[in-house]
Parts: sequence; structure tokens; C-alpha cells
Amino acid sequence: METVRILVVDDEEGIREGCKRALRNLIVRLPYLEDDYLLEVVTARDGEDALALLQQHDYDILLLDNKLPGMSGIELLESIAQSDREILTIIITAFASLETAVTATRRGAYDFLTKPFSPEELRTAVYKAAKHSILTKITRRFSAEKKKVRFQFLSVLSHELKAPIAAVNGYLQLLQTHAAGENISAYDAIIARAIERLDGMQKLIYDLLDLTRIESGEKKRTLSCTRPFEIARRCLETIAVEAKKRKISLYLEGDEQATMNADSTELEIIFNNLLSNAVKYNRHGGSVTVTITADEKMITFTVRDTGIGIAPEHRSRLFKEFSRIRTKETGPITGSGLGLSIVWKIVHFYRGTISLLESIPGKGSTFQVVLERGQISDDMTTKGESDHGTHT
Repeated sequence: METVRILVVDDEEGIREGCKRALRNLIVRLPYLEDDYLLEVVTARDGEDALALLQQHDYDILLLDNKLPGMSGIELLESIAQSDREILTIIITAFASLETAVTATRRGAYDFLTKPFSPEELRTAVYKAAKHSILTKITRRFSAEKKKVRFQFLSVLSHELKAPIAAVNGYLQLLQTHAAGENISAYDAIIARAIERLDGMQKLIYDLLDLTRIESGEKKRTLSCTRPFEIARRCLETIAVEAKKRKISLYLEGDEQATMNADSTELEIIFNNLLSNAVKYNRHGGSVTVTITADEKMITFTVRDTGIGIAPEHRSRLFKEFSRIRTKETGPITGSGLGLSIVWKIVHFYRGTISLLESIPGKGSTFQVVLERGQISDDMTTKGESDHGTHT
């Protein structure tokens, strides 16, 4: 449990002790936050003591008597304002005159309590100030984290693009200087490698666009009655060209008629990423099998490959952004490190799960996605069947 630190400054011992008793064990709960906040109260008898305590610790709320011996409450408030401390001040005053209120507000006072006040009035004022302080801290923390994430994002992006850009530049220079002679066919391998690098950069950019749209909420979702089997078939046809180059066999089996309430574009992203990995990390002459099953509430996609597999120590990083497993087997293979993290985010839209069911190094991996089918109305079923007919 986190704490909200409160400093009570009053020359009357009864007020100081009364505030401590009234605020003892008071817990601040905000319905949209997981953590509760406990109030921690410290007291000071005058402005000088308060300044000494403020030098030693940070406080979130200051309960400050306006009439103090020596330094007045307004003078203490002005001193705090000059020090740029982040603290909410509640002025305690025996008479709330307009002049006092204006002066205190200009010095940064947040609220006022007029003596005599009841324990309930005190708790209400402090509770309001505590909520404001907590939300201000959280907002500031989010802002700092946002800047940090943006910096990390740009750092990773520049790192991921630097190598392929340098490679393509090198290949173009070889072409420009005719380094392989005048025979055009001698440049086929160079051109193929350049295209491969450009394809990798294109995939990174597309993945970044998908991730940005999903996380920003700008991607419009169109839910309709959708047949995942047909979407999987189309995605397999797309990946078939790359699979054929390496003699990888593709199989699709399971429930052809199963439907779900889904955005077809999101299902395509799921299948495309899983199938791309299954082919990319497969062995020459291997296979990829997609199986679709369904019950009354859930639909399951299983993608099984005969590829290089994933060692146990690497599995915890699978669904993290920009996380690529670097081994001697994966070193030559290009990728953004975003595909599975994008799939993970989409899967959670459907209150589903994605998991690595099994993986044996050198023999292959099996990924499983389980999604809620959702409610499908008669109108959606009719629309879905009509859409299905346009794809066959």
C-alpha cells in the first residue's frame, strides 16, 4: 500500500493531535486504480519547524495554520512556492476573509478550513486533496514514461533500420561500380539480397503501423459474422510463394463452417504473423499445419511447424515488443520483433489467449490461439454468408 504524506503545521497542540487522530487509518481508494493509499501524518508547531521537516522529506499535503508565532502561514506558503516544491496546501484559519483567501490562493493554496472544524470536515478536505495529489503524480509519471517509451521506440527503430539500409547501400554501390563485371546475370544474387533487405524493412514499417493503430485506438473495428477457415485459406495462399521456394508443405484442416463475431482484418493479422513465422523459421522441405476447431463459446487456431524450435530460456520473451531471439539459427533471418506482440494485443480484444503449446529445438513449434466467438445475430449470419460467397 502506498502512502500520502501530510504535514500539519499549527501552534495549538490540540489541533495537531486532533488532526492526527481524525486522519489515522484513513485510506484513499480510487475505483480506477489498483493500489490504495494510506495517510501518514507528521506535525510541526511553527513555520520554522515545518521548513526543517520539508528539508528532510517530501510531503504531498500541507495543513497550514494561517496564524503562527514567528513566521506566518502566508509567509511559509510563499517560501514553499519559491522552492518549487510540489505540495498541496490547505490553509487553516479562524476567519476566512476575502483578503486572506486571495493572498493565500496567489501563493498557491489549494483549499481552506475554517476553525472550528469537525473531524468529518477535515477528512473530506484532506480526502479531496489526496485524490488530486495522487492523480497529479500518476499523470506526471505517465508523461515521463511516455517520453521514455518514445525514446526507446526511436532507438530501436533506428537500430533495426540501420543495418538493412547500410546493406542495400552497399549492394547498390556494387551495381554502380560494376564490381561483378559486365555480365548482368552476375548481379542476380546481389539484387536478390537487396530485395530481401527491403522486404524486411517494409515488414517492419507495416508492423509498426499495425501496432500504432491498435495501441492508439485509431484502428476502426468492423465486427461481422466471419469464417476463420476462409481467412486462414487466403493467408496460406499469400505465404505459399515463399513456402514453395523452400519446398515447405502447407496444410489447412478442421471446421470449415465455424463462424465468429470478428473483424476479418484482425484475424488476417493473426494468421499472417503466425504463418510468416512458421515458414520463416522452418527447415527446407518442412511443413506447416493450421487446424481450426470450435465449441459453443470458443474457437481455436493451432499452427504447427517443423522448424528450428524455441529453447525454454527464450520463451518468456516471445510476446514482448521488439523482442527477437538471437541464435546461430535465427541470425540470418530478418524480422521486426513485433509480430507476436501485435497478435497478443489483438487476441486480448477477443478476451482470448495465445500460447506456445509445445516447442522442441530442431523439431518444431506449436502455437495456439483461443478466442471468444461472440454473439452472432441472424443479420450478421446472412451478411457473413454473403461476404463468404464473394471470396470463393
